[in-house]
Amino acid sequence: MRVVVQDAPFDFGAEAEAFASGRHDMGAIVTFTGVVRDTGKNALSSMEIEHYPGMTQNALEKIAAEAVARWSLGDVLVIHRFGHMEPGEKIMMVATAAPHRKDAFEAAEYLMDYLKSRAPFWKKEHARSGQTDWVAAKDADEDALTRW
Repeated sequence: MRVVVQDAPFDFGAEAEAFASGRHDMGAIVTFTGVVRDTGKNALSSMEIEHYPGMTQNALEKIAAEAVARWSLGDVLVIHRFGHMEPGEKIMMVATAAPHRKDAFEAAEYLMDYLKSRAPFWKKEHARSGQTDWVAAKDADEDALTRW
């Protein structure tokens, strides 16, 4: 299990390849990456993500360990960035390895739902107009947690 919170960009391809390399006992590897998306019509200039370093690392390690305990997983990778990012940049990555695809997919979705709604990150969007807004929690993200 590897959990990384960093400000630097990461290479999704290299991370996915390193995670999958040598996994002869795993029948499924699921990866997901979240990307900064423009809110529409080229309105978003950038996004800023803040966090409390120790608290965030511990919270992400705890949820990754819960996924390992709940599903039959061989390994988990969580990478989440903080700091200033522009549209198109990768924010986070989740990878799960399991003997069977159902466990790999469900654990990855569980981790993604947690990261979206419960992980201690705060996002601020900077519009091209100069307006700055904190991103509010969405009901749909909260509802997604009810299935777990």
